[in-house]
Amino acid sequence: MPDPSAGFRRIGNAEHMSALEGIRVIDLSRVLAGPFCGQMLADQGAEVIKIEAPEGDMNRAFPMVLGPGESTNYLSANRGKRGMTLNLKVPEARELLYRLAGRADVLIQSFLPKTAGRLGVDYETFAGINPDLIYTSVSGYGPEGPLADKPGFDMMVAAYSGLIDLTGEPGRPPVRMGVPAVDVATGMLAYGATVTALFARSRGGARGQRIDVSLLQSAITLLSFHATNYTAAGVVDRREGLGYRNLAPYDAYGTADGEILVGVATEMQWDRLCRVLNSPEVASDPRFATNPDRCANREALRGVLEGILAEAPGHVWLERFEEAGLPCAPINSVDRAMNDPQVRANGLVAAAPRADGTSVDLVGLPFRLSQTPGATGAAPPACGQHTDEILADWLGLGPAETAALRNAGAL
Repeated sequence: MPDPSAGFRRIGNAEHMSALEGIRVIDLSRVLAGPFCGQMLADQGAEVIKIEAPEGDMNRAFPMVLGPGESTNYLSANRGKRGMTLNLKVPEARELLYRLAGRADVLIQSFLPKTAGRLGVDYETFAGINPDLIYTSVSGYGPEGPLADKPGFDMMVAAYSGLIDLTGEPGRPPVRMGVPAVDVATGMLAYGATVTALFARSRGGARGQRIDVSLLQSAITLLSFHATNYTAAGVVDRREGLGYRNLAPYDAYGTADGEILVGVATEMQWDRLCRVLNSPEVASDPRFATNPDRCANREALRGVLEGILAEAPGHVWLERFEEAGLPCAPINSVDRAMNDPQVRANGLVAAAPRADGTSVDLVGLPFRLSQTPGATGAAPPACGQHTDEILADWLGLGPAETAALRNAGAL
């Protein structure tokens, strides 16, 4: 009879089944998108080994650098993994990778197609070794077309896709998005696609298969209704700043001690706002009678609203707007957001233990499942930290064999 505790691991003082327990993942990817996919798989219980070149993932040196081989950028996408090094330019290292792949369920890679072919890490090679392997390829511009071999970078693809053209104030130059949205979205889509492929394999609908996820696919997806505005209605949207051209008020407005966000999406909400402002004059002003009127008189509306909002600090207005059921929010800085009780209550900040007994606070899991909640793992590994134990665990190699590989320059 199967052990009823199998498939469970201890998290704190409770036991939870990990959804991806027993799944083995090789993460060859670098920088942010692919590693973030690997981190999400690790969060859900998969055994993820991060394989780097001996010099390490370039992400280790991205600002801000905390110490040798450890940057905040690297920490954000590599927790819960074990780390090893392989010099894939050396035949012995490639042979080791092939042996590891024969025991893996998933392989994530982000090499350019020409580089993957040169190093022997292309899909066809791995499919021949392990027909059940899920091969997740993360690229900048997709596997087809004239830019297939062009390196992809978050901001460059955001510009290429139209995202940056939509970001900023009207009548002014575009600005960079404040977060690496394209990289992170690509990692999330790669995770979803990988788990979908694992599900298909578990049901017998497929064996292994190739997954292609690109920064460009993610960026075009992030355009959302802006893309459909053009494809379905022929309308090319432009930068709007914080507000929406088709809604007013829906923007940041000054109060006695700074700006807050408040929005009105329906006439019912407009009536509520006027009641909260205690201003029948605003409610009866013909310039603001309907949403189209308010949009046409946007700046006049701003002046009137800010004249009233200046009578009290932002937190007072936010309390009143919340009570009235109006869309509203403070404009938090990152430090305020990360220390916010709501953020903390939902586990969005989690301590990851380091090998030296210290810990580092990282962003927690982006979703939770009631029966298989997953958990944040240990802090990201040092470069090659677990090479010897991975080779022993996965391939049964002893110290002498590992030493010989290291002498050959494979590790």
